[in-house]
Parts: sequence; C-alpha cells; structure tokens
Amino acid sequence: MLLPSKAIPSDQAMIAVGAQILMQLDRPGSVSAVWQRLIDWRQDKSMPSAIPFWWFALSLDLLYATGAVAIRDGELTRGRHVS
Repeated sequence: MLLPSKAIPSDQAMIAVGAQILMQLDRPGSVSAVWQRLIDWRQDKSMPSAIPFWWFALSLDLLYATGAVAIRDGELTRGRHVS
C-alpha cells in the first residue's frame, strides 16, 4: 500500500500519490480543489489508471501525519518543513 509492490503499481503507491498531491499544493486549496487538480494532472500525464477518492484521502492522511501538509484557514497547504 505504502510502497509499490507486485499488486500495487508505482503510480498508485501511497508514497507516489502523496508526492503527486504535494505537487498540486503550489497554492493552497480546499480538499475537493486539490482532488480535482490531482485528477486533472494525472489525466494530463496519461497515468494508466485512476485512483479512487478514498486512496487520495489515505495518502493525504499519510502526508498530514508526517507534517508534509497542514490545514490553514480551511485550506490544504504544504507543511512548514516542505518547500
């Protein structure tokens, strides 16, 4: 789940989805806005498979637990340790 394996492609591993989420946080946004940015970005990059919202949410939880993202004024932002 966290890392790629035989069953989980590298573009769907939580660590990869987390990195993709961080790339969408060049500006703050609501959870739904960041979700839409991620979906659009993945389509632009012709990713072979879609991810469900719950997988996005789990990846977001991972980022929050490690301090990579924060919530400020109701919007997601990069954590203070991520540049």
